[in-house]
Amino acid sequence: MRARDAPAHLRLRFRANGGFSIPLLLGIDIGGSKLGLAVGDDAGRVRARLRRPAQLCGDAESDVARLIRDAAQLLERAGSAPHDLAAIGVSVPGPLDRERGVILAPPNLPGWRDVPLRDRIAAAFDRPVYLENDANAAALAEWRFGAAAGLSDVVYLTMSTGVGGGLILGGRLHRGQADCAGEIGHAPVEWDGEACRCGLSGCLEAYVGGAAWTRRLRERTPAASRVATLAGGRAAITPEHVVRAARAGDAFALEELRRFVDYLARGIVRVVFTLAPEAVVLGTIAVAAGEDLCFAPLRERVTAHTWPVLARSVRIVPAALGERLSDYAGICAALEGLGVGRDA
Repeated sequence: MRARDAPAHLRLRFRANGGFSIPLLLGIDIGGSKLGLAVGDDAGRVRARLRRPAQLCGDAESDVARLIRDAAQLLERAGSAPHDLAAIGVSVPGPLDRERGVILAPPNLPGWRDVPLRDRIAAAFDRPVYLENDANAAALAEWRFGAAAGLSDVVYLTMSTGVGGGLILGGRLHRGQADCAGEIGHAPVEWDGEACRCGLSGCLEAYVGGAAWTRRLRERTPAASRVATLAGGRAAITPEHVVRAARAGDAFALEELRRFVDYLARGIVRVVFTLAPEAVVLGTIAVAAGEDLCFAPLRERVTAHTWPVLARSVRIVPAALGERLSDYAGICAALEGLGVGRDA
């Protein structure tokens, strides 16, 4: 829906340079380790932001109450009041019941089970509240304001603790049955492979997800490897240390990155043949590894295992928003809930 077709309650306003603009939006991005809030508009202009460690106490009531206090303080800092908002969008890890606005039991949000988050926030601010799976919200953000701007068919893969996915198909977010579309991290890349925290085996996430890779590294990294030296011991190793050691030419690190790229290519080849998107956008770990250690060899592997016509037409690119993703994820969840198209 274009902004000019939006319902009256959005109180459409003329922009100075022509066209219409909706009022402000409050975006909330909830993660297991970090929390981000932003007040902005549909053009991506951020008026105020707040970021802090999540510091979840394990009691969802207390966690949500603090979140609401933070949001109220941010609105005040932005010189705004709840009635200035068109809507509030929340990006949150799944599983969730989006229709009821309930957080079910995300593994990265301890103590959050059957939390009626939408109703709690709506009661505090008396504005419409829309929840979105964090991978979908990230896909929307990169599509509206980042690496996928101007495209109609995009696959976005989160490459952090786990591997999530968001699909923009025909210029629309595609959720699929039970909101499960885009769960590329749980498509198998080995039939009888590594155990995944989802309960299956051989999932892509079990090979390239940050948590699974970290466990592997702490178990298998040689004590003499530069990876262990950079981390100050095997118990502290993360994928970041692998990237740094690989840039210094460490043989173990280079082999681990080769393995990472190989399994990631297996997942992307399935996506390319199934959806033939204009672009596959990769975040976090892949972005940190960069062009030389990740994207160039990844494109070579995908090209070797797809038809030439697909290899020529599908771009594999890094996410562009970086830390700004936390600003835009919740805002884009609000825009999606309102049904306001990118071409507003």
